[in-house]
Amino acid sequence: MFSPEGPRLRELAVQALSSVERGYDLLAPKFDHTPFRTPDSVLDAAASALRRLGPFDTGLDLCCGTGAGVGVLARVCRHRVTGVDFSAGMLAVARERVRPAGPRVSWVRADARALPFGPAFDLVVSFGAFGHFLPRELPGLFAQVHSVLRPGGAFAFPVVAPPRPASGAYWMLLAFDAVMRVRNAVWRPPFVMYYRAFRMADVRRELERAGFRVELQPLPEFGRRRDGSPRLRMVVARRVP
Repeated sequence: MFSPEGPRLRELAVQALSSVERGYDLLAPKFDHTPFRTPDSVLDAAASALRRLGPFDTGLDLCCGTGAGVGVLARVCRHRVTGVDFSAGMLAVARERVRPAGPRVSWVRADARALPFGPAFDLVVSFGAFGHFLPRELPGLFAQVHSVLRPGGAFAFPVVAPPRPASGAYWMLLAFDAVMRVRNAVWRPPFVMYYRAFRMADVRRELERAGFRVELQPLPEFGRRRDGSPRLRMVVARRVP
């Protein structure tokens, strides 16, 4: 799962016993060499889909980490791109590694649940961050995104089709979530990272309640499953004017 440049087992253990913020501060220098970083193939497919939705002037990468999503925004936004994350370590790596040509890029340290912006963006994206939010936090999170978008602006993020029950991937994710729940029951501070907590039906309902019109767009680069459903979709939530 990890390249030779990635974190060692001891480093992962220390991260897992930290808070989310401190854990990512520690992981930041090696984060891009872990499976937690969104693959380039997904980023490229997202950029292609966003080009078809544009043009956009300004973009925000929510929970930007080391800045992979900012690179996507730089391909589809003309004027200004911002990355926001609450980990100082991740932002430090992003500033060093992500320097795209084109729009002006800025980095802001802030909690996604309390964004320090007005309605200044045409597009908000997020890649791989939602496992760090509990289901009860989604209404507040989506309200924050709604508040920083201009009327008609879009909130977009990819969603992988859930694994089939009884598949190896299903049981692996179930086991991971169970381990995290036990860890959080016996250790403080909590480390919120639940892969099975982000359910599409709940997400769609909460987005609509927050004032979005929601569409699901297949990303054809990843094909379809045996039942014909897309392997990967882009959620596109438009702020209703």
